[in-house]
Amino acid sequence: MSSALHIARSGLDAQDMRMRVISNNLANVNTTGFKRDRADFETLMYQNLSQVGAPTSAETEQASGLNVGTGVRIAGTERMFGQGELMQTENPLDMAMDGPGYFMVTRPDGSIAYSRDGAFRISDQGEMVTTQGYPLEPAVNIPEGAQSLSVGNDGTVTVVMPGQAEPVEVGKIDIASFINEGGLQPIGDNFYLETGASGPPIVGEPGLEGRGSIRQGALEASNVNVVEELVSMIETQRAYEVNSKVISTVDGMLRYVTQNM
Repeated sequence: MSSALHIARSGLDAQDMRMRVISNNLANVNTTGFKRDRADFETLMYQNLSQVGAPTSAETEQASGLNVGTGVRIAGTERMFGQGELMQTENPLDMAMDGPGYFMVTRPDGSIAYSRDGAFRISDQGEMVTTQGYPLEPAVNIPEGAQSLSVGNDGTVTVVMPGQAEPVEVGKIDIASFINEGGLQPIGDNFYLETGASGPPIVGEPGLEGRGSIRQGALEASNVNVVEELVSMIETQRAYEVNSKVISTVDGMLRYVTQNM
């Protein structure tokens, strides 16, 4: 019966972790470009009390064995990269990624981070930067006095200068894609880092070779489905209650044995 207690405890730990994943999804329901996570479960090691196929006589063998599980654990979290809804903002510095791909920014330590958050700003140096002040990679500089800014679906950035009728190209926004998006390392602030599991970034023009296009004046919403997360939360709560009930039941059985021995 002590084994049953440990199995139920592992169930409590796993459901507690799943609830943390669901809570993080719901907390980021309004986070631009957020991709929801899903907790994946796996069984713990089995106790092989009777080997399947063991001989029972000179001519027969056991058709089934006796294997007792020892519990469950969270094997990992899988990020769901479904497209979020594109919300129109009419802000020319807002850009949404329509399809696969990531904006690239340069962090203070010189490393490159990747993000689906296209809420950009203009720095005091005229650079197009993130909310944290990280510049786009490659850098895009907006000339002082520019009257309007346009970003094409292919990432071409143009401005109209005073006294000029024709727009002037001032930069190009390239985007990165990965063979295994699930291998990217989230670091907070809506950023991801490349890892060995993600593979190297495949950088190129938006809209080509399977990469998504850039939509100016829009932002990508979180892909969290609130109703789905609430249903998952109820399932998790019920599973937690059942495992708690197992612990209470085993405790009662042990108490009965102790008092009647």
